[in-house]
Amino acid sequence: MGKEAKTNAMRMLERAKIAYTAHEYPHEEGQAVDGASVARLTGQDPARVFKTLVTQGADRNYYVFVVPVLAELDLKKAAKAAGVKSVAMIHVADINKVTGYIRGGCSPVGMKKQYVTVFDESCLAQPTMLVSGGRIGTQIECAPADLIKASRGKTAAITQEHEA
Repeated sequence: MGKEAKTNAMRMLERAKIAYTAHEYPHEEGQAVDGASVARLTGQDPARVFKTLVTQGADRNYYVFVVPVLAELDLKKAAKAAGVKSVAMIHVADINKVTGYIRGGCSPVGMKKQYVTVFDESCLAQPTMLVSGGRIGTQIECAPADLIKASRGKTAAITQEHEA
């Protein structure tokens, strides 16, 4: 795989001397793949594969939340974890402008600016976790504590509870 182009997320992890494994998965050029499909295509347990969601708070600042691909972000819990009155998902059209990444390739590491980043606490139960590597078709896997450190993040319970 000699031609592998490094993404900004990979460069940031390397600069911080954080070990990671890159995983490639097949996709149509420019087509985002849903998280459950990414887990299947990379042969990973969906509980270890996380999606990066970008919101805007009532204070007009942006907040980043990292949750398991099969979970839904609880906006009330997310706002509380970020310390703001409320948060709302940003429009897909704004993702690149805000983060420097595109939809389906948004990594919590290496965004254009440092935003408050909150990981769902379920990541701490995993030996390693996967997040977007910064482009569609690439996932990066590393220890949750390392990803949290690299993104200057924290953890909280930010997903919706699902009653059986």
